[in-house]
Amino acid sequence: MPGARANPSNPASRGAVALLSGGLDSAVAMAAAMAEGIQCAALTIDYGQRHRAEIDAAGKVARRLGAVRHEVIRMDLRPFAGSALTGAGEVPKDRDESALGAGIPTTYVPARNMVFLSLAVGWAESQWPARDVEVIIGVNAVDFSGYPDCREGFIRAFEAAAREGTRAGAENRAVRVHTPLAALSKAEIIQLGATLGVDFSITRSCYDPDASGRACGRCDACAIRRRGFEAAAVPDPTEYTRTRAGSAR
Repeated sequence: MPGARANPSNPASRGAVALLSGGLDSAVAMAAAMAEGIQCAALTIDYGQRHRAEIDAAGKVARRLGAVRHEVIRMDLRPFAGSALTGAGEVPKDRDESALGAGIPTTYVPARNMVFLSLAVGWAESQWPARDVEVIIGVNAVDFSGYPDCREGFIRAFEAAAREGTRAGAENRAVRVHTPLAALSKAEIIQLGATLGVDFSITRSCYDPDASGRACGRCDACAIRRRGFEAAAVPDPTEYTRTRAGSAR
C-alpha cells in the first residue's frame, strides 16, 4: 500500500531507507547496513532507464535480504536530456580501462543522485517520523572519477542541506547519508558481499541488457563488474551475451 509506514518488529532499533537499484553495489550496501542491525526499507526509483531489468532485480534483492518494506517510485527523468541511459543515444561499449576513468560518460544522468537522495530522505521521514533520518547509498570509489554525484563532497553537501531543509533537522534529529562502500574497490565490494551472503546472481548491472535481461558484456558497467569478480577471485554468476566485442559466451 503506497505511503504506508514500515512496521518493524523492534521499534527501538535503527531504521534506514536503502536506495536499491538492483545492482551489485546497492545490494551490498544494504546488506552491510543490515549486518549492523539497521532495519532497511528499500527504495527503488523507476526513472525511465533503458536497463529496466534492474527494477525487477531490486524486488528480488529486497526480498532476499529481508527489507521491512520495498517501494518503487516512478520519477521520470527522461526529460533530462543528454544521457544514454534515458535517451536514444548509444551506450558506450568495448572501452579500455583507461577510458573508463576519463571524463564524465554519456551514461551520466543529470542530478540523478540528488533526486534519489531527496526522495529517500523524504520517505525516511515518513517511515520513521520520530527517529533520526538515515539513508544508505552504494556510491563507491570506482564511480568517483566519472560521476560527480558519487563523490564524497557532494554526499556531505547534500547531507548538510537535508539537515537544513527537513523537519528532522529542525527538531535536532540527525540526518545521515551512509556510504558504506565509499572507499572500496569493486573487488573489495564483491568480497564484502560474498562474506555477507549476497546472492550476486539476482543482481543486474548492465546498461544495455537484451530483451530477456541478459547482460551485454560490453558496456562500462559489465566491464567493471566482470573485472571486479576476477580480481576478487569470486565466481561471476552473470549471464553475458558477450564478454567482449564479437565474442559470445
